[in-house]
Amino acid sequence: MTDTHANDAAPSAPRKPRLRTWSAFGDIRKRPSEYEIVTHGTNWTLREGRKSPLEGNPSSPGNLWISTYRDRSPLQAEDWHGFRDPDSHTYRSYVMLQDEQETRVNGLLEQYAAAGADAALSPRWRRTLSQAYTPVRYLLHGSQQVEAYLGYIAPSSYITNAAALSAADLLRRVTQISYRTRELQLTDPDQGFATGERRVWEESAAWQPARKAIELALIAYDWGEAFTALNLVLLPTLDDVLLRQFGELARDNGDELTWLLTAYLRKDAERRARWSGALARYALAQRPENAEVLGKWVRKWSPRADAAADGLSTLLETLPEHGREAASVAAEAREARVSFLGDLGLGTAVSAG
Repeated sequence: MTDTHANDAAPSAPRKPRLRTWSAFGDIRKRPSEYEIVTHGTNWTLREGRKSPLEGNPSSPGNLWISTYRDRSPLQAEDWHGFRDPDSHTYRSYVMLQDEQETRVNGLLEQYAAAGADAALSPRWRRTLSQAYTPVRYLLHGSQQVEAYLGYIAPSSYITNAAALSAADLLRRVTQISYRTRELQLTDPDQGFATGERRVWEESAAWQPARKAIELALIAYDWGEAFTALNLVLLPTLDDVLLRQFGELARDNGDELTWLLTAYLRKDAERRARWSGALARYALAQRPENAEVLGKWVRKWSPRADAAADGLSTLLETLPEHGREAASVAAEAREARVSFLGDLGLGTAVSAG
């Protein structure tokens, strides 16, 4: 007779540990957020198990590039993957946010076009728009390229995601200014709208320092320097001139539409400042030596930002009424950057610069 209980005491095979649903995050004790789930590990140049960022020979030009300008950057951290965007935006939440913003902007454009607002602007102000507003799309296109490069070469998918959305913000700004350029051209075809801005960008003395700064940023290949140059120095300075101060000047000169549009675009700039500031603080917390690394780049790029603001400020003081003193415009722009960097704990670098 077979003993039906013979196997009861037999030792059982060791159980394999059950795979956790969120094992990619390591030993965590809470469910990741939607933002973390869709952002984690999405930068394909950072996949685990690879000997090099890109497929193929580790000594290929692409692999050497990323190895040099990302992996061996002076800006280092124990774990870049610990960074989080304060706004926690996913592609879905970002599109929903901007769809709402664009609905409001389109309503403004339709309302002011129906009222013939552009025709009511003074010829002198339309001239200012052709010199200081519509040429901005060249500067923004260069900024978008730097932001996109930063996203591609960043050492964490969380940084990649934030930079990609900022690049989209800049494209939105380019598109909006291009649309306004065409509207203004239809109203005042003799002012050079849509036909003369490239000449202004390439030849106007007021634009050359800004043009030089953004073109130099395009060859700041180290990811940390590109981030510092654009997000911590150049845009905080120039957006104060081109968004805040120019928007206020537009309002003072009866151009309510430009004032309102710049106010909406400032929300994008503020969101970029939030994640950029959070990343700078994270880098400083991860490695105190990063203060000197970031400080060195801040001191390198601040004079270029100041020169750009000095040049653009001259475009805001040429109006016979409601103009702004150039020295004051440039000083306020510099103070905006100094305040921003000081809040990040880079006050020493600011004072040294």
